[in-house]
Amino acid sequence: MAKIVLSELNVYPIKSAAGISLQTAEVEWKGLRGDRRWMLVDDHNQFITQRTIPQMALIAVAMDAEQLLISAPGMEPLAVPYHLDGIELEVEVWGDRCRAISAGNTAQEWFSQFLGMSCQLVYLPDDSVRPVDPDYAVDHSRDQVSFADAFPFLLISEASLHDLNHRLDTPIPMNRFRPNLVVQGCDPFAEDRWRKIRIGSVVFHVVKSCSRCVIPTIEQTTAVKSQEPLKTLATYRLQNGKIMFGQNLLQANLGTLAVGDEIEIID
Repeated sequence: MAKIVLSELNVYPIKSAAGISLQTAEVEWKGLRGDRRWMLVDDHNQFITQRTIPQMALIAVAMDAEQLLISAPGMEPLAVPYHLDGIELEVEVWGDRCRAISAGNTAQEWFSQFLGMSCQLVYLPDDSVRPVDPDYAVDHSRDQVSFADAFPFLLISEASLHDLNHRLDTPIPMNRFRPNLVVQGCDPFAEDRWRKIRIGSVVFHVVKSCSRCVIPTIEQTTAVKSQEPLKTLATYRLQNGKIMFGQNLLQANLGTLAVGDEIEIID
């Protein structure tokens, strides 16, 4: 039997901006360290994403020891320190209201200029807890999420993407789906049948299929939208009116993940 291994580890420091591929990553209770801890909000403190502002895909992010390093076409680079002492405000993401910290006026002006709308960057501090949907929580006292849509981890297999690409006229890369964890060595959509897995030393509960929004139709290097891959996925991945691709996970313990880690299917 083929060995199933972790082939990619990705974090997306700013919700809906470009991601970063890592070789190792720390698992924290909110998800991978640094994943979606920053978010853009409008003047009503409502979250904004590529769903309405595809140009967000062109915002590139790097991380060094002290700060986020942010760049975008036509803009001077922006540095945002990890430790913020800015104004606290209540922000909303998918109906959840949580306490965040503003990254300040310089960042506000930078993002507002690039996106052509008034917005500001906010950070989710460690002590601001956003619980996961209680219908899917395994430990109601602990399970939480960052500014990610609903769960701390999204897993997709390479085989599932290959299956999709065989059906498309123009293949697409995995980054259209913005997973944290990519695995290789299993059959297409094998992840749909998993309930509990171990990656390295970390155990995960596979709690819910991921219903897809329009973001996979946005080419991440150009911010150009099309009909695919949702048009094709709708022909064979439709469940209760929603297109499903990938699995949402909750971690059962903390630890370190590394590309190449073997994956054990526990249940």
